[in-house]
Amino acid sequence: MTEALQIGNRTIQATELIPLLASYQMLPQLIRELIIDEAIASVECTLEEITRTQQQFYLERQLKTDADIKAWMAYHGITVNQLESVTIRKLKIEKFKIATWGNKLESYFFQNKAKLDKVIYSLLRTQDIGLVQELYFRLQAKEQSFAELAKEYSQGPEAQTGGLVGPVELQAIHPGMVQLLSSSQPGQVLPPARITEWVVILRLEKLIPAQLDDQMKARLLNELFEAWLQEQQKQIQSHS
Repeated sequence: MTEALQIGNRTIQATELIPLLASYQMLPQLIRELIIDEAIASVECTLEEITRTQQQFYLERQLKTDADIKAWMAYHGITVNQLESVTIRKLKIEKFKIATWGNKLESYFFQNKAKLDKVIYSLLRTQDIGLVQELYFRLQAKEQSFAELAKEYSQGPEAQTGGLVGPVELQAIHPGMVQLLSSSQPGQVLPPARITEWVVILRLEKLIPAQLDDQMKARLLNELFEAWLQEQQKQIQSHS
């Protein structure tokens, strides 16, 4: 990498880069990457891991020949000495996450499981209190199905699906609705309840408990990593 960048008629010196990054609001991203670099500096990888990761790196970017790799390096301003660290950086980050939070995943999962569980439920909502009472009585008397009434009367996008919503995580639902759904049984039509500006009728269709599978592990590791990163950035900014 040269000491200056030539862009059109403008020469940008190395000393100008930090102010430029700040003016383009890119400085937080640089700080983030520097924090990561410091954290993963001591992470070790086997030769087999490095080879496999580099092959995957080139494959994802369709770098099939030495000429392709050289052109990519030139475009990104990367030297031969930097190439290995760039290609295995993602691997080292993943290994850092597992080493730091891998043994905390199970407890973190169970702490958050109530929010991660998913539900499928039926929803009918309107702002007409008189109407919602009448619809509730129709459902109780089995005069019409939930789907029929939701299609005809519900005033949200769920009308398009006959009132059916989900699967959706509990943390993505209004807390008032979570409370109602969590205390009901599948198939039970709940009496009308006020949620914000709506009066709603709910019916829990299915509760889908969250599982600590590979996909969930990866997601929770990312959450813990991002929370840690944000905390590190806050500390740096508070001292700057």
